[in-house]
Amino acid sequence: MKVLLINGSPNERGCTYTALAEVAATLQKHGIETEILYLGKKPIAGCIACGKCQLTGRCVFNDLVNEVSAKLDGYDGIVVGSPVYYAGPTGQLTAFLDRLFYPNEARMAGKLAASVVSCRRGGASAAFDRLNKYFLISNMHVVGSQYWNQVHGFTPDDVRKDKEGLQTMRTLGENMAWLLKCIEAGKKAGVPFPAYEARVRTHFIN
Repeated sequence: MKVLLINGSPNERGCTYTALAEVAATLQKHGIETEILYLGKKPIAGCIACGKCQLTGRCVFNDLVNEVSAKLDGYDGIVVGSPVYYAGPTGQLTAFLDRLFYPNEARMAGKLAASVVSCRRGGASAAFDRLNKYFLISNMHVVGSQYWNQVHGFTPDDVRKDKEGLQTMRTLGENMAWLLKCIEAGKKAGVPFPAYEARVRTHFIN
């Protein structure tokens, strides 16, 4: 079993990473492999609605999105982390997720998912809500914790003093590890994957 943790902060080892690392350490304690992906500081293009990914399975912008897409089937869970910018996730992260999720909806289905946000003071719940919407539209199973998955601080040292925030991260890791093991046990017991109806897409006219 393996979980991908995506660090959507421009700071590789900042507050967001500190929170994600706490989740990863708990997963590793349960024998679950983890990978923390840092998106870097370079610009990430947003979706241009060209539709090419629906034909080829690859985005026309050949960057980290295609690299992750190629490895997607090897991940059983995804945790997405972001600092709070104006009560939302970073634009770089949402551009990445828009392009990752759009052509891979069927491959996301059944995976566990969680979001983690870091803020100095406010805006955490709005950013948290924004990130969870990627999972809830893709038949993923969102893992909860003892509180909304947020840490507070201006520096990693501040975050390490946020006892409740770090405990929330560890509880998230515990819940995700338990659910991953439950899903694995279900597969071995012959519990089938859900059979979905053909997708119906409408708008407000018809």
